[in-house]
Amino acid sequence: MKHAEEQATFDYIVLGAGPAGVQMGYCLEQAGHSYTLLEGGDSPGTFYKTFPRHRTLISSNKVYTGFDDPEMNMRWDWNSLVSDSPEMLFKNYSTRYFPPADDLVRYLGDFVRHFGIRVRYNTRVARVTKVDGEFVLTDTEGNTYRAKRVVVATGYSRPYQPEIPGFELTESYNEVSVDPADFINQHVLIVGKGNSAFETADNLIPTAAVIHVISPSPVNLAWKTHFVGHLRAVNNNFLDTYQLKSQNAILDATIEKIEKRDGRYVVSVSYTHANGEREELFYDRVISCTGFRFDASIFDETCTPELAIKDRFPRQTSAWESTNVPGLYFAGSLMHMRDFKKHTSGFIHGFRYNVVALHRILEARYHARPLPRRSIEATVEGLTEAVVARVNRSSALWQQFGFLGDALVVAEDGTAEHFEELPVDYIHDGEIGRSAHYYVVTLEFGKIVGDPFAVERNPDPDYASRSTFLHPVVRRYRGITLLSEVHMIEDLYADWTKEEMHLVPLRAFFEASMAAEESALVGA
Repeated sequence: MKHAEEQATFDYIVLGAGPAGVQMGYCLEQAGHSYTLLEGGDSPGTFYKTFPRHRTLISSNKVYTGFDDPEMNMRWDWNSLVSDSPEMLFKNYSTRYFPPADDLVRYLGDFVRHFGIRVRYNTRVARVTKVDGEFVLTDTEGNTYRAKRVVVATGYSRPYQPEIPGFELTESYNEVSVDPADFINQHVLIVGKGNSAFETADNLIPTAAVIHVISPSPVNLAWKTHFVGHLRAVNNNFLDTYQLKSQNAILDATIEKIEKRDGRYVVSVSYTHANGEREELFYDRVISCTGFRFDASIFDETCTPELAIKDRFPRQTSAWESTNVPGLYFAGSLMHMRDFKKHTSGFIHGFRYNVVALHRILEARYHARPLPRRSIEATVEGLTEAVVARVNRSSALWQQFGFLGDALVVAEDGTAEHFEELPVDYIHDGEIGRSAHYYVVTLEFGKIVGDPFAVERNPDPDYASRSTFLHPVVRRYRGITLLSEVHMIEDLYADWTKEEMHLVPLRAFFEASMAAEESALVGA
């Protein structure tokens, strides 16, 4: 590759060669655009050489599913990137359900080599500016790169530090020892209640005398909320040690300040559920596991993106573009700003589909390549067949439940088009959302009240809207106005092909919708 200074302006520069950057690189390579990935490390997936600290991923790797269909298998494969190659599936790199992080690093390196994705390593961008409508990036060696558009796929590169007096005294999850022997007989406070906090706590159970885990809010369990960023079962052994009186505790409390006295840490807390009780607690170690945030420091005043959610994310449109810097897009975990703590955009098995959708949006916006679509029959049977085929097979709708959807657009001339795997918000914001007659198809969980393992179910299709397990939902819109919807009742095997349970109600919905539309046209 020639030096960057000698190159013409790229169509795209992608910052970062983690899973999202590599996925975007794959899409750009397949489309034949001029692009490069700039990566600060010496290989793809540098982040995963350090994190998670205890070296086991919590992203599922279910190799044996009983299905031969690769698309179906991606429903339970949380690590593979989207590609056209059966060789480039993560199951070829590990058969462990929770695989080692090093296997993901190896996979990403091979993925880049297999598809010839263009990456410039050991290139850390120090400054991004915008001049005459183009982005100019300067690395720490003084090399410059120009691009019409920039896709930031750097993830959360700075620790998130709550505004707590004395918080700087804590040891960061990024750097604290992972050797349990370093904590023998110590009293340890862990700040945060995410997976990194409990991963750290579980590691110390055999050696620490007392472990407290603290944050203002109660623990959220992923199997209850369906948000995979909440506490996962693989990290929840610590819960037993609390409830079964093994000296450990989970504290719902706000830390008011942290001090150092006589060689120990004194932490002043105010309890959330104790009528405002305050207390001073004493520890030998305080470890912060409060997560990460986006680092906007490389952007100068010409292109600094607005931030959102306690400044942890760049603020984005439904097309993942900066709300105030045209041409600046975001990929990977940064996309999670659009569905924060609701869906799976913060994780590989979610954002891989987002990145593919983003690429399609870019193709339509800048390269005169319309969003992919296929013609379907604008009849009750044609619409029914299109929905049933997708909900029974799509991995994108399955993994990005309620966030990505298919759109079925029925035109006045009696034709219909099927658009696949677009953000639901983008569907409504864009051209599709201006259509007079269209449907959005998603897979969604229902609301669980009480114990998620003791849900009272009603197997009557007329009560399908009360389904709590993942199930298809079809909504009819005119513009952005919701006119009607139908839920297809949940199924133990996620097989929505039963005549009376699924097909009859879906056909009835389309019959009523088509009749209502015909009546509206006649009235007009």
